[in-house]
Amino acid sequence: MGSSKGEEEEQGVILISDDETESTLGNSVLLVDPSEKTAVEEEKTEEVVDDECDLMVTFCKQANVMPHARYDCTIHPFERTECDTCSPLGKNADFCSQCYCYICDKLASECQNWTTPSLCHCNAHNKSKFWKDQRDFALAGVLVMFKLELMEIDADLRHGGSLLINFIQELSVEYNKYLIGEKLPPIQHECFCLPKLPPGQCNICRSRNPEVVYKYSGVFALVTRFLNQSERESPKAAAVMLLGAAKELALHKDPALITTQLQRMLVLCDFPKNLYEKFINFFQSISLPCHCFGFSNSLNVVPWDHVLLTTVLKGQNTTGQRTQKGRKIFLWEALPVIQARVEKLVDKMNYKEVVRYLRAVKCNDTKGLRDLRDKIPFYLCKTGDFLDAAHSLLFPVNSLACCTACRLTPFQFEAYLKMFRTGSVPTGKDIQDPAPWITTGPPLKDGVLIKQALKLLFSNLSLYRNPKCWSSLIMILGSSRLLEKSGHLHPLSLKEPPLDFQEGVLAASGSLLQELKAKVNVSLPPAIFSPQLHHEACLILAVQAVQQMLFCDLPFLTSFLEIALAFGKNFWALRLLLDHLSYQEHILHGTVNLILRDLSRQKATMLKLWQNLGPQYVGEFLCLFLTCRHKKMQSIGLFALNIITENLHVCPWAKHLCRFFHNVGLRYLPLGTAAHHEVSKFISIFEKL
Repeated sequence: MGSSKGEEEEQGVILISDDETESTLGNSVLLVDPSEKTAVEEEKTEEVVDDECDLMVTFCKQANVMPHARYDCTIHPFERTECDTCSPLGKNADFCSQCYCYICDKLASECQNWTTPSLCHCNAHNKSKFWKDQRDFALAGVLVMFKLELMEIDADLRHGGSLLINFIQELSVEYNKYLIGEKLPPIQHECFCLPKLPPGQCNICRSRNPEVVYKYSGVFALVTRFLNQSERESPKAAAVMLLGAAKELALHKDPALITTQLQRMLVLCDFPKNLYEKFINFFQSISLPCHCFGFSNSLNVVPWDHVLLTTVLKGQNTTGQRTQKGRKIFLWEALPVIQARVEKLVDKMNYKEVVRYLRAVKCNDTKGLRDLRDKIPFYLCKTGDFLDAAHSLLFPVNSLACCTACRLTPFQFEAYLKMFRTGSVPTGKDIQDPAPWITTGPPLKDGVLIKQALKLLFSNLSLYRNPKCWSSLIMILGSSRLLEKSGHLHPLSLKEPPLDFQEGVLAASGSLLQELKAKVNVSLPPAIFSPQLHHEACLILAVQAVQQMLFCDLPFLTSFLEIALAFGKNFWALRLLLDHLSYQEHILHGTVNLILRDLSRQKATMLKLWQNLGPQYVGEFLCLFLTCRHKKMQSIGLFALNIITENLHVCPWAKHLCRFFHNVGLRYLPLGTAAHHEVSKFISIFEKL
């Protein structure tokens, strides 16, 4: 093939050698230097190079030299040794315009250490382990100690490495200051030398036994700032910083704080598997002192895809143990790891997996694990399984000695009853978070609810003696199943059942309560707890339970007014309770005194409450006490009436209360002298207006 005029102007030749032929340079590309051509050669369009191989040049073009490492340069020869850094070997210092430094990865002309003694980057090549390590350290910096490939190093890792380098340098300076110590100014004693110089002027006396103080506070402050900074960095950068700090501080102090943070990061952060393993291997390579030997395997955190963990989360393994090669393996994790796993699963709203995991996992910190397991009932409510949640409150998990009910607070008790009653849960991550409520499943039946509520009270003495818990129980039993998003319940006004029905429930409730205290599986009599009057029957059973509590634990009770107010408009149930209290004089007097004390302490609160509830409620509340057959109980109504009389200026609804008394004919009822006088006095005030 003939070449064009433009091609004839090119002066270089590229020869593609045969793989089977020998070459002096061992390259597949032979660069032929341009040479002067005669007029006869310029006229040729073809040239036979090798007759035997029938190789003919048909195209000519000058070669372009591509960027290359110095040891690959075809222009300047290169001499190889393992680790010669003293001075340039042979002509290794020479380079062409496209030669790059193997260490710095930039043009040889820009390398500052190309011929520097003890460095000599011009001698570097890829056949030497020494120079390879130098290149890795130059490109990866401090990250080289993590044995990371260059392709694995991203911007986050580099940033963490640069912060770590600065920390190591600052730590070295600060730690050296600590080792040197600080000499305190000498105390000026009397000179004991021959000249007998004045105190503080004798250099010999002053130089004897100078006191040196070693202050670690500078190192501590530096490390604290660095660890705090790691919390603000990306996960990869923070991991590099923490691991590097652990290595530098291995001989200073045990790495408990650092390992705790790293354990959480290994669980919460989605590190690539290869990077995950290299972080763990690096920590295991740290030489810890003998007293820190227990930390050596602290980062052996089970990955999320581990067989045992995945079977537990899927519900295929409920015990957290499996047999492998005849040896039992348990799902045993550190508390920070368990906390991090629970946090991540809750964030993803995988509540069933949280419950399975907490029931199966084991931990050395039994108290910390117990606190986490105490939230299992709440997570079950999140899944809509309220019956299992109610049972889990009363039964311990595995070998824990005490059930969750023993540690419930009054607020938690009320929240659980509200969830069981309505089938709704707060959307927050914790039962105490102020958050909207949503429905997650069918609520418990009334019979199951009252049984579980009473079992909870009987299992926790502090709840049993707390009036807030009893008022919560009565208030929830007297409310509808409908719940507002704010968590507000709607009270029900239950019609008073027949007296024979009330007596039947009271007769059966004594044995039922004893069986519930004994934690026996109780079945409520279907004839009494019928579908028609199940609400009323449950409320009567609660009244009987309150009565028993007063008979046994009245001295421990701090209030009773809130229990009375919890009945709402179901005054028949409150009257049933008060009537039975009158059978024992000391119980009646103790209860009345509690209510009177509450009224005297909470006058302003009661006035606001009565204004919200309205004159109809206040009238029925006062009539309930004023019409009691026991004079001691009437004193409650009289005291409440006096509060209203003394504060008529803030009770615009009082005239409607007076009208209510007129309508019910309270003035004409046989109330007794004192009660009749106070009622007549109150009514006459408004008659004069």
